[in-house]
Amino acid sequence: MPADSIYNVYTYSILSLGWFFNLSFKEEAMLLPFYLGPAYLGFPSPASDYTEGPINLNEHLISNQDATFLLRAKGNSMEGACIADGAVLIVDRSIQPIHNDIVVASIGGDIVCKRLKLRPHPCLLSEHPDYPPIHISEDEGVEIMGTVTAVINQFR
Repeated sequence: MPADSIYNVYTYSILSLGWFFNLSFKEEAMLLPFYLGPAYLGFPSPASDYTEGPINLNEHLISNQDATFLLRAKGNSMEGACIADGAVLIVDRSIQPIHNDIVVASIGGDIVCKRLKLRPHPCLLSEHPDYPPIHISEDEGVEIMGTVTAVINQFR
């Protein structure tokens, strides 16, 4: 089966669940101001008046737009990884997941976001103590759909 057909199947299944966001990679990017100094979490810095210039969030957050999709997180099982209920996950299908990556996986038709542990035994871990690990074996039907590269949490 050609790779395009596989991608279309994923797109259809995600669309049918209502979790897919339409990524817009317009030629005219919306540029936002980007300040030179960091946001200190202690006392304010007197040098925080200077801006570096605009930043394009598509360029900053998405490295492979053809393989990237967005999902909205639901639940609290990944709050230890700072993924809040309602957060937008930026997922790249072209990145080979490695030990400790946060991934989106399909398990028996359900789509989940978990931390991938490959050692000592492959499993998907929540970042919340109330949720048990999901052990991965070949007959489990677990399919890694992509690696989470960024998360957008909204506070209001």
